[in-house]
Amino acid sequence: MHPPEMRARARALRARGHNIRSVARSLSLPYTTVWHWCVDRPEPAMLGSAVRCFRCRPDPENPPDPAAYAYLLGLYLGDGHLVTTDRVPVLRVYCADAWPHLIDLCDEAMRSVLANKVQRIQKRGCVAVQSTARHWPCLFPQHGPGKKHQRPIVLADWQREILTANAGHFLRGLFHSDGTRFANRVTVRGKQYVYPRYMFSNRSADIMALCQWALDLLGIAWRMNSRWSLSVARREAVAALDRHVGPKT
Repeated sequence: MHPPEMRARARALRARGHNIRSVARSLSLPYTTVWHWCVDRPEPAMLGSAVRCFRCRPDPENPPDPAAYAYLLGLYLGDGHLVTTDRVPVLRVYCADAWPHLIDLCDEAMRSVLANKVQRIQKRGCVAVQSTARHWPCLFPQHGPGKKHQRPIVLADWQREILTANAGHFLRGLFHSDGTRFANRVTVRGKQYVYPRYMFSNRSADIMALCQWALDLLGIAWRMNSRWSLSVARREAVAALDRHVGPKT
């Protein structure tokens, strides 16, 4: 199955006057596929501002709110799921009941990136924040069958460009989903010390590597304390991460 943005590009080229064969050749698609999209089941070409999906325009663009996109991508990689088997794709992020403000932030990010409508479905101990839109797969090419840690998670070039400029927002999404900030207590020579510490846990080596990459971009020191767990514990590193992430509420 071809992604929705490929169909949109084919129809846009056809609307500009290109014949079926030239469209098929330029997009490296079978002639019959393009004919089916443009002749058998034509749809109005979606051009310019008429397309909310910034990737489906004839000349793909970056999101209008790159910070919101970086944050939402972090949430998706942590606690999100994209269902593409339904008639219309559904993006769903699970947020614990203990963090009501996080639920609001997820809702706002979905609306800023693409969603016209966001639903909140109460589950046991959490809320599924979800939105249906045919273009979610265009914006999250990391989707696929099975669990994330059982398949490669690789950024597209355009995503890496966005995250490089918005690493803090991306980390915020990662830590708001699969991370925590807590008071670490240690005892040295009978005296107890308490200091704040961040932990991030994810069983996907690729997602863990993305977290490490974003921390390195911001110059924040980290270390692995297990195969699936990362720690930010130095005082200056915690202070730096506080400026980008902050506590869940």
